[in-house]
Amino acid sequence: MAVSPQRRRDTIDAIRAGTVPRKGLDLLAVGMDRFESVIDDELNAVRQGAGLLKAVRGEYGSGKTFFARWLQERAKRAGFAVAEVQISETETPLHRLETVYRRLMERLSTSDQDQGAFRSIVDAWFYALEEDLLNAGEASPEQLLKKTDELMEKRLASITQLAPAFSAALRGYRNAVTDGDVATADALLAWVSGQPNVAASAKRSAGIKGEVDHFGALCFLQGLMILLRDGGYAGLVVVLDEVETLQRVRGDVREKALNALRQLIDELNGGRFPGLYLLITGTPAFFDGPQGIQKLPPLAQRLHVDFEQDSRFDNPRAVQVRLRNFDLQSLVEVGRKVRDLFADGNPAADRIHTLASDQYLEVLAKSMSGRLGGKVGLAPRLFLKKLVSDVLDKIELFPDFDPNRHYSLTIADAELTDQERAVTVDDIELQL
Repeated sequence: MAVSPQRRRDTIDAIRAGTVPRKGLDLLAVGMDRFESVIDDELNAVRQGAGLLKAVRGEYGSGKTFFARWLQERAKRAGFAVAEVQISETETPLHRLETVYRRLMERLSTSDQDQGAFRSIVDAWFYALEEDLLNAGEASPEQLLKKTDELMEKRLASITQLAPAFSAALRGYRNAVTDGDVATADALLAWVSGQPNVAASAKRSAGIKGEVDHFGALCFLQGLMILLRDGGYAGLVVVLDEVETLQRVRGDVREKALNALRQLIDELNGGRFPGLYLLITGTPAFFDGPQGIQKLPPLAQRLHVDFEQDSRFDNPRAVQVRLRNFDLQSLVEVGRKVRDLFADGNPAADRIHTLASDQYLEVLAKSMSGRLGGKVGLAPRLFLKKLVSDVLDKIELFPDFDPNRHYSLTIADAELTDQERAVTVDDIELQL
């Protein structure tokens, strides 16, 4: 498969920075083949109107964030909108669903637009309403604005009963756009997106007041699902990443957060959000430990899955799936993928393949996992970062550089995460 220079550059740049790329994850995926057909079937069921939950468990370094972004990329290619929300005890506490909703709207993306895609979704929805009316011959150009408002009210009737402000704000947005009042239009979209501190004058123009609260957020999410469906999207994938942070908060806050998660899951399973695929990620301690979902038995029951010792026989269709930690073979394989991607179209491709051979990648992978106390599962991020910045970049930039002679693996304390630092073997110089 041909890879565009921009896509290649974006992927390599993210690896060089030690982060999970936002795009191009299919180019790096290792061990995802067992999930592909199941994920595609689940996305197709959501496209048909189902609401679906998936929980992904794995130790640090097992690739939970990678899996989530791989799934998002796959969903966007299938016509879904996606949003990834990092749960945080300070920035995005799970028990405040209005904050989760706001982050969701900020990070909303489609195949055409990364982040902040809500405006384009709203505009596409109004355009679809107009096209429906014109194609049915139900409105002349002079009547289009009024007829579109009427059709909007019909489409949002179920939401208007619970949250009339949602449709009122959209109507106000459309009127502001028609009048050329950009500031009011922007303010009203911000309000629908859950942003606080919207100008009172803008809210008065649409007949709304206050801010989106915990319960309003769920109603507004329903409204978003209607916009996506009528606008031609297959549905919405929402990722709640790092939910294990709930284990670190005060007991009363944790209880509220677990109840909020249970409420969201029950609403999804109850059919309130057709077209929504909800993915949550967490560590085994979050799913099995005393400070995680076991604190709320009804939630634990909903997510419980019996895992056999042999992960080869895990059921990928289960509500909770387990990611396998990287082994040495997997580490070398992903290193090979990165090397080949780096070399693709590179004038130094022959030297890259010769000097960063498969044998060299295996030596580097063994050295890295040894430096991390044999914890191969913790090695991928740092291994790939070192491979790109300390080996492949230098092979390309310096014609006389040979990593076998000129490079010794060193790891500075400052570049380690807390989890990596905890297992690092000190005072060992590893020569390659």
